[in-house]
Amino acid sequence: MDQFNYEDVEIRETHEVYRGFFRVNVATLRHRLFAGGWSDWMKREIMDRGHAVVVIPYDPVSDQIVMLEQFRVGAMATSTTPWLHELVAGMVDEGETHEQVARRELQEEAGLAANSLHYALSYLSSPGGMTERIYIYLAQVDADSASKFGGLASEHEDIKVTPLARTQVMSMLEAGRMDNAATVIGLQWLAIHLNRFRHQWGFSDVE
Repeated sequence: MDQFNYEDVEIRETHEVYRGFFRVNVATLRHRLFAGGWSDWMKREIMDRGHAVVVIPYDPVSDQIVMLEQFRVGAMATSTTPWLHELVAGMVDEGETHEQVARRELQEEAGLAANSLHYALSYLSSPGGMTERIYIYLAQVDADSASKFGGLASEHEDIKVTPLARTQVMSMLEAGRMDNAATVIGLQWLAIHLNRFRHQWGFSDVE
């Protein structure tokens, strides 16, 4: 089904225009066209912010999801509040595996340890101009052991941690109260696959 691959892109030049928390490069490139031939040469800005891991902390005993709430400056432009309901998440540091990031962030942000950890899926967060790929994991946890607050002061994190009934979280999702992509995608994945994992862990189905 895939008609093209990396050999169908020519990059003439790439140069860095910004380096801070994010890094921005400008590439001059062209690519093959579906109808034949090549596109015109074009410039594309590419933001590199690294890759991230998202964790769905789920307690099968209480049927709860441990949710976070924290301030996000990018939400100020369009959300009803910049304090968002989110899943555990963090950036991948150099040399870390995705599972190591998942376990580290569970502890740092929610005070949790995973009884088991399962890969769910990965996706590109905004491939029109960003290189970032998000990796989502499901963690079996004991929600009673969650901390009340989490995050690292050195990273200016101020996180409220709240175990919520899964049905309540899904109602919030359906009502549009979850509006960040990683959380929406993670919870939708959980809704599809939850009972398979509950069986694997020795629990009965839920609706």
